[in-house]
Amino acid sequence: MLTVSDDEFWEGVSPVEFGDLPALQDAVTVVGYPIGGDTISVTSGVVSRIEILSYVHGSTELLGLQIDAAINSGNSGGPAFNDKGNCVGIAFQSLKHEDAENIGYVIPTPVIMHFIQDYEKNGAYTGFPILGVEWQKMENPDLRLAMGMKSDQKGVRIRRIEPTAPESHLLKPSDVILSFDGVKVANDGTVPFRHGERIGFSYLVSQKYTGDTALVKVLRDSKILEFDIKLETHKRLIPAHTSAKPPSYYIIAGFVFTAVTVPYLRSEYGKDYEFDAPVKLLDKHLHAMAESTDEQLVVISQVLVADINIGYEDIVNTQVLAFNGKPVKNLKSLANMVDNCNDEYLRFDLEYQQLILNFATQIVVLHAKAAKAATLDILTTHCISSAMSDDLKT
Repeated sequence: MLTVSDDEFWEGVSPVEFGDLPALQDAVTVVGYPIGGDTISVTSGVVSRIEILSYVHGSTELLGLQIDAAINSGNSGGPAFNDKGNCVGIAFQSLKHEDAENIGYVIPTPVIMHFIQDYEKNGAYTGFPILGVEWQKMENPDLRLAMGMKSDQKGVRIRRIEPTAPESHLLKPSDVILSFDGVKVANDGTVPFRHGERIGFSYLVSQKYTGDTALVKVLRDSKILEFDIKLETHKRLIPAHTSAKPPSYYIIAGFVFTAVTVPYLRSEYGKDYEFDAPVKLLDKHLHAMAESTDEQLVVISQVLVADINIGYEDIVNTQVLAFNGKPVKNLKSLANMVDNCNDEYLRFDLEYQQLILNFATQIVVLHAKAAKAATLDILTTHCISSAMSDDLKT
């Protein structure tokens, strides 16, 4: 949400008006300053699809428009107009694939208005809530019979529930979600949208605001149960954003510990981090769920080479599982355990980057007094002012 404090800026400026969600085949015009020139660019096309899309920048899934107007680097943030001159969305991403042509995506006005009204309501952007479950389609008739569903019942089966979600103590795996806020859910997870259209039921969830409640009807052991569930935003083990805060770090004996975030993965492996980052980190990014709201995935980012850490210098972006036998919950708990350790040795259990399936760890062992004594010299050598980030000092 941006503004300009000088009132003269707004003189003679006419605000853009938002239009309604367009229909399929409606004409759209995208305006922006993409690569290929310096002046304003105008491309046109039609709405070819309306569905729940994966938002790359936000690591979330929300309503989106697919259009066949060209959207290139630099178009992001530019408006998409309908034939009446009303803004029906904001260009934000495109599909680059050898088998695809002219597939661009636009954030539609319902999502934009949700953002604005959220800001007006709460004085800040609180995000889009989620239900906090992973679900399975129930299209197979034998599966429905096995779950105790009657012929007139439809819904989706809950596979997993986010441990940090408010409904984790209400809903259970294998519950069948029959309806959300009175709207029946089909066996493929869709709900009625507009005339003759259907859309994923997560659309109903995204229409709510953080802290709102929803009535969820489920089938459990052939019994219908109803729950009023408070909706919250997603607590990710690997956060998609860092709220413009500097990254957290902790250094001991040249070992640089940090918490993994999407910006961190992008800085380490580039924009194609989803292909180039270590498989085990990607698996956690895509599939792991946080067990508590303050849980972080802590890694050794790199080793600042010194005599104290000889033989360990090849350790890069490897998860820290435990310290002296105690599980590592987050970076702050690790820093506190190391700083307050009175044992002779510091032992870090790390996840071993192996390709075979059996579980194994590698360990780092340092003499405690020597490690703490060497840290200051290592910081001086590398011109690092502090052994930990400011947020870990409080």
